[in-house]
Amino acid sequence: MIGVAGRRLRVGQWHAEQTGARPLVILNGIGMNIELLEPIARVLTDRRIIAVDMPGIGGSPDPVFPYTIPCMALALASLLDRLRIEQVDLLGISWGGAVAQQFAFQHRGRLGKLVLAATASGGATMVPGNFALLGKMADPREYTVEKALRRNLAMLYNGGGSARVSLNAAKAPSPLGWACQMTAFATWTSVPFLPLISVPTLIMADEEDQLIPPTNSHFLHNAIPGSRLEMFEGGGHLFMLSKSHEFGEKLTAFLDERPHYPKRAA
Repeated sequence: MIGVAGRRLRVGQWHAEQTGARPLVILNGIGMNIELLEPIARVLTDRRIIAVDMPGIGGSPDPVFPYTIPCMALALASLLDRLRIEQVDLLGISWGGAVAQQFAFQHRGRLGKLVLAATASGGATMVPGNFALLGKMADPREYTVEKALRRNLAMLYNGGGSARVSLNAAKAPSPLGWACQMTAFATWTSVPFLPLISVPTLIMADEEDQLIPPTNSHFLHNAIPGSRLEMFEGGGHLFMLSKSHEFGEKLTAFLDERPHYPKRAA
């Protein structure tokens, strides 16, 4: 537990001894605790990985006051200060992709590369997914009770996927934590500043994602200058977990790639 920006956040790390590459910070999807990132961490063994439970999620206590996406981007910068880390690569998954986009805009100097997976430009500006799934998300009772949580996550996050994802590590968020995340995403958009994101960016999506349709990733790709788009198929919304080895290979290749500079004219 680390206190940053007036909040106490539960922070998890994998491969902390690795120092050869920039640390990778992973920001998880709505209501998802850091233990669910284990399949990704098992694949990415060559770099230090840091993950955070958002307020009211996993092991982080409820927020004393509601928070916004820019607020959590500032909290992440404060966390890096506490950990004495100058620069990181950043992977934002679903809801976490919103904080990742905001961080890339607010704290450009702290970021090496940006990866956005199964995410969108905000609740009001995204192309919506399956309305039955979205309707369930609006009812906190469906996600703040452990038994209901597992049932709904299996349907919500694996919707559209042919490969199964283990959700045994899922921990129910608090009603307040869930409501804060829903409200923060619904009232936020990255559309005005997407053209200003100047770090190398990889956007990843699955063709069969029923929660955040891939059209949203195509929009991000067209709006972020120089970004790259990588499409998966058959993994559903949690393709990064159901296809963790393929995901890890593509992610590692991007993070390890040296920047290319145009040749000067003779």
